[in-house]
Order: sequence, then C-alpha cells, then structure tokens
Amino acid sequence: MTWGQLYAKSVNKLERFANSSWSLMTSPHPKTSPHSIAPPRTCLAIVLAAGEGKRMNSGLPKVLHSVAGRPMLTHVLNALGQSGIQDVAVVVGPGRQDVADCARASASSVQVFEQTERLGTAHAVLAARQALSKDQTLSKEYDDLLVVFADTPLIKPESFTLMRQSLAAGADVVVLGFEAANPTGYGRLIVDKGGLTAIVEHKDATEAERQIHLCNAGLMALDGRKALSILDAIGNHNAQGEFYLTDAVKIARAHTGTARYVTVPESEVMGVNDRIQLAAAEAVLQHRLREAAMRAGVTLKAPETVYLSIDTQYGRDIILEPHVIIGPGVRIADHVLIRSFSHIEGAEIGTGAIIGPFARLRPGAKLANDVHIGNFVEIKASDVAAGAKINHLSYIGDASIGAKTNIGAGTITCNYDGFNKYRTTIGAGAFIGSNSALVAPVTIGDGAYIGSGSVVTENVEPDALALARGRQAQKLGWAKTFRDARRKDRP
Repeated sequence: MTWGQLYAKSVNKLERFANSSWSLMTSPHPKTSPHSIAPPRTCLAIVLAAGEGKRMNSGLPKVLHSVAGRPMLTHVLNALGQSGIQDVAVVVGPGRQDVADCARASASSVQVFEQTERLGTAHAVLAARQALSKDQTLSKEYDDLLVVFADTPLIKPESFTLMRQSLAAGADVVVLGFEAANPTGYGRLIVDKGGLTAIVEHKDATEAERQIHLCNAGLMALDGRKALSILDAIGNHNAQGEFYLTDAVKIARAHTGTARYVTVPESEVMGVNDRIQLAAAEAVLQHRLREAAMRAGVTLKAPETVYLSIDTQYGRDIILEPHVIIGPGVRIADHVLIRSFSHIEGAEIGTGAIIGPFARLRPGAKLANDVHIGNFVEIKASDVAAGAKINHLSYIGDASIGAKTNIGAGTITCNYDGFNKYRTTIGAGAFIGSNSALVAPVTIGDGAYIGSGSVVTENVEPDALALARGRQAQKLGWAKTFRDARRKDRP
C-alpha cells in the first residue's frame, strides 16, 4: 500500500466518526465551562507527555507537534480546562524543558514532574505521586483521578465528564473505550454483566477475543481515594519488565472493586505516533473546524481547500474563498471577504474589510473597518485605519496607516537597518505614489502626497507634496543613434 493510499484510508475511516456538532474554542483558558459535572467533585488530571516519539523522526518532542496551529499537548490541556478540571500534573521526559514550558504556557495551575526512567504507563503516573494528595497537610485525596495522554489531540471535554460521572456512580476504575473499525493492534476490553473484567493486549488475545471490536483508548479514571493503593499494587512481571496502567482493572476487581468503561467515537481518541497519523488527525480536526465555522456564519466556497486554526474568532457573513490559510491568533469581524490564496496569522480584521487574493497578514497586523488589502501585499506589525487601501504589490511593516490613505503599487516601508526595527507613521487621507520607499523612522502628515518613485528619508508635513527622485532628462534621437551604432558593430 502506498503512502497516499494509507493516508487516504486513515482519513476516510476517521472522517466517518467526526462529530459534526464540534464547536470552536474561542479562548484557550475559558473561565466557565458547560462541560463541568455537578455536584462538584475534586479532580486531578495527570497528563503523560514523556514519550520520545521516535517514529516522528524529529528533533521536536512528539507532543509539541501541532494540529490546527496548536501543540498536541496544548489541545489536551485545553480540553481538560474546558471540562472544569483545574488541577493538572504533566509528566515529562528527562531534560524536556521545552515540554514543561509548553505545559505551563497552556494551563495556569499546572504542575510538572519528570519521569527519569521509562518503565511503563503506571510508572509514569506515579512520577506525579506528590500531586496525588489534594492537601498534603490534611492528607486529603482527590475524589477523581484522570490519566490522559498528550498525544490524543482530538479528545473532547465531554469525554472527561463522562468518565467522572461513572466514578461518581460508584466505579473504582473507568476505562475509555471505542468501537474500532479495524481492531488489529488495539487492546480489547473484556466485559461481562458485572462490568469490565480485563484489558487484553492484541498479542495476548485469543482468537475469540480478537473478534471483539470494543477497544482500549488508553485513558483511565480512578477513584482518587483508592488510586494510590491500586497503582502501587501494579507489578512489572511481564516480558517487558514494565508497569502497565491497564493492570489497574484486574487489581481493582481482585479487591472487590468495580471497573467500568465508557465509549466515544474512534476519531476522538486516535493517538498520534508518526507523521502519517499526525496528518490524519489534522484532517479530522479541519473537518470539525470547517463545519463549526460554517455553522457560525462563515461561507467557505471550497471547504476542503481552506485551512483553519482552532482559536480563530469569527463574526458573521464572512466569505473565505478557496485556498485560504488561517493561522493561529486571528480575529475576523463581520462582512469580511478573504480572497483566494491569502495567508493570515496573528491578525485582526475589521468589519467589511477585503483581503487578497494572494495577500499575507503577519502577526501584529490590525486592520480597521473597510480596509482593502490587495494582491501580493504583506502587512506585519502595522495598524491600518478605516477605509485605507493597499491594493497592489506592497510591503507594510512596523507602520501606522491613517484612515482613507491610499498606498500605491510597489510601495514599501523600509523598517530594518540590519540591527534595529523602526516605525513609519502615515496620517489620514495621505496619498503614497507607486514604487515609493519610505525609510523609517519617518512621519508623513495628514493629506500629504508622495510622488511616485520617491525614496522618502525625512518627515513630510501635512498637505505637502514630497518628491525624492532624480529629475527626468530627455535626449532626442539618442535611441536611434544607439541602435544604428550597434548594428554597425555586428559582423
């Protein structure tokens, strides 16, 4: 099977399970959440992020690879926050300060612990042993303990709530499961009338057990008051000599406890172990984001060609033409038209603006209402006031453009001298002639005119005309004389 066939197969399988009611997250740290459970129970989530991710073949840790413009670890931490879980511990590998920094940047109250040796999933959970007591002085345990994985970026807040509700109903261990289209390679959930009896890995399963399509997603919830005793009872008497979290089921059952499972769609709990799976996860999340955008009032002319980020904020009656890319940190107001092949990141776009085609808005671009940004125009760290037009082949960086100012084709702000950045300020109603170079720092007053082809190095007063180019000279007959001389030189 070729790479393309494998990728297409993965995407098609996952798209069948994509939830069309996925809603956009408009804030990475929501203050309230519709997904939190009632009555309130204390909860600690331990996020396992210590895997090396060798199959990614990358110098970047696996959990820091992005899906829809955000690291996988951040997706998981945000889902926990949306579900109302505030206390989070992240387990990282030795020396992985980059993963720790990402965790702290993604969640305000996160604790970070290091797993110095990789001896299995249960061993990784116990690396955060210190966090398992809610109050060390009073020796109070959490009501709920969630164990989640940082490489499952499609997990939804509702799934954490579902697991915790099962704990609240009396379970000691709750396993998250899914019905696999093709269960090969997955651990099987073995159930009877009393609930979940065991998790059997594929290589250890009997032929009958291999026919089971109910599979283990890896995520688990434990009764916080019993969690440490269950985890400490897990041994490493297996061929790999590792401590497996899945053994928590049989240990809980052996102590007359109750193990249960809850299920979610397969696409939601897919783990990402290589770049093919990363691409498949991206495809599923883009499907969700496109549907959510259209439900929010955005017209996508060719949805399958548009790339969106998970934190994009939309107004209504927005039109995105084919092949538009929206990177992280973008806010788009009402009645905006973004034409084909435009790339936008870290920008704010005001009501009624028209962008593109082939426009690039870089971080710090702030466009007010009714701004026009045309083809092959790049804006970076600049404020463009209402009604201004920059329609052709221009670079505007580190600048402030006044209302209703017109920037002619080929104009650039020369903002960098090789060492420092400087700012260009252009007043309201100014007219910048084509092919002008504005050498910052420079200020051009309200209503000023800059003659085409000028290199402006000094401030221009309001309503003045500035010309900064050589005087045109004309030599009559020169061209004919030149051509005749050239012809005579030829053999």
